[in-house]
Amino acid sequence: MKNSLKVERAIKDITQEELAKIIGVSRQAINSIELGKYVPSTIFSLKLSRYFEKSVNDIFRLEETD
Repeated sequence: MKNSLKVERAIKDITQEELAKIIGVSRQAINSIELGKYVPSTIFSLKLSRYFEKSVNDIFRLEETD
């Protein structure tokens, strides 16, 4: 699964640590998502969607291999 989390963070000019505190997760979780090592839960994805004011589909995209 591809994601635009790093881009969305850059647009809002916030660090992984700041986003983690806002969403209620660890900085490592944010880092793992950005690197494609972790697929977030539905609730986690919806929190990100709400924060960035984007749909989940705008932030996360399925690849052919998913």
